[in-house]
Amino acid sequence: MASYDLVIIGSGPAGYVCAIRAAQLGMKVAVVEKRATYGGTCLNVGCIPSKALLYASEMFEEAGHGLEKLGVKVNTPKLDLKAMMAHKDGTVKSNVDGVAYLFKKNKIDGIQGTGKIVAPGKVEVTPESGDAQTLEAKSIVIATGSDSTRLPGIEIDEKKVVTSTGALELTKVPAKLIVVGAGVIGLELGSVWARLGSEVTVVEFLDRILPGMDGEVAKQFQRLLQKQGFTFKLGSKVTGVDTSGKTSKVTVEPAKGGDAETLDADVVLVAIGRVPYTEGLGLKEVGVELDERGRVKTDAHYKTSVDGIYAIGDVIVGPMLAHKGEEEGVALAELLAGQAGHVNYDAIPGVVYTSPEVASVGKTEEELKEAGVEYAVGKFPFTANGRARAMNKTDGFVKILADKTTDRVLGAHIVGPVAGELIAELTVLIEFGGSSEDLARVCHAHPTLSEAVKEAALGVDKRSLHI
Repeated sequence: MASYDLVIIGSGPAGYVCAIRAAQLGMKVAVVEKRATYGGTCLNVGCIPSKALLYASEMFEEAGHGLEKLGVKVNTPKLDLKAMMAHKDGTVKSNVDGVAYLFKKNKIDGIQGTGKIVAPGKVEVTPESGDAQTLEAKSIVIATGSDSTRLPGIEIDEKKVVTSTGALELTKVPAKLIVVGAGVIGLELGSVWARLGSEVTVVEFLDRILPGMDGEVAKQFQRLLQKQGFTFKLGSKVTGVDTSGKTSKVTVEPAKGGDAETLDADVVLVAIGRVPYTEGLGLKEVGVELDERGRVKTDAHYKTSVDGIYAIGDVIVGPMLAHKGEEEGVALAELLAGQAGHVNYDAIPGVVYTSPEVASVGKTEEELKEAGVEYAVGKFPFTANGRARAMNKTDGFVKILADKTTDRVLGAHIVGPVAGELIAELTVLIEFGGSSEDLARVCHAHPTLSEAVKEAALGVDKRSLHI
């Protein structure tokens, strides 16, 4: 029986980063992965391939509609979907190969097969073919990630009715795409196919898009998507999909009750969220407790109800974000090594990689109001930013929320070009407990998009210079 200091089930961002940090700290580590390649959902069928298609489709859109305004005349671009998908597949391969290289470099044993905890300190690994083997471990980490939430009564075939996985593998552009769910995944993948020619309709049960994000940001972003051709049916639910005909018939009803309508769709994308992947891991049998939403219960140090068994990433409470899982992986490895691993959950950014991008960190206005916190708001539009004008990318704004008494920045929200990059400065500020005044006093290069961040910080004290 092979023996390790640490056995991790799952090689997604939480699992593989935990493995690398543990190996750096001198532990003997094995990672069990049921896929043929490492990297989990994120690298194989999630974050990485979707960003490859988002960028490629954005370039297609820019060539067709954006370059002429900049004085660059080109013939009408032609879509080579096969080549675009090859770019996506190549991006995935380079990333998953990179994880395999990091395992080798750090002397981590990657073991292919389905992992199951058969007892505290013991993980059974069953490969697709051949005999199962049992690994012995001082500590076991559950890092199995999440799976797409299914819509009751709707069968997924990954052809006509797809999850995000199938939406990344379509062989032709659907004339009509219905997206069920107005969250991050639905809007990102809807954007890809809208740019490539699909007529996109988004059906959302709630009366708003991007639940959990700042309300003002969501409203402006919805208007921008509508300008791009999106149709939204908010406060609505899909109650059935008939795939028997050439096109699917999608039954949509008001969420609060009322008359149903039928919509035609070539492809239906179900993107109503994700659920923790905990099936078949032997958790119930060994006594690992789950919460009411199927997540693994842990304490502040990621320990489950069973000694020696830990959990990180999408299987535990918190936002299902790859970078949140990575930070937990590092923190847990350091804790197991006797160090002071820690994650600041008030400084976890979230990004929607559409065009323009949407990024957020810390509290929303709604959360501050609900908590009774008095706050000041600083806002600055990209229409007033010189670099954004030069790039012809003036949609959106930066918004900073600071405590009215102490001026400490509590939240920041951006709609605009490269918002996912710009949010990093505000994440650092929140991590260090900085104030809007701290940021406002920092010299920013001119002309840059980041000047809009500084101007929003100045705006908290109502002294923005360029509006």
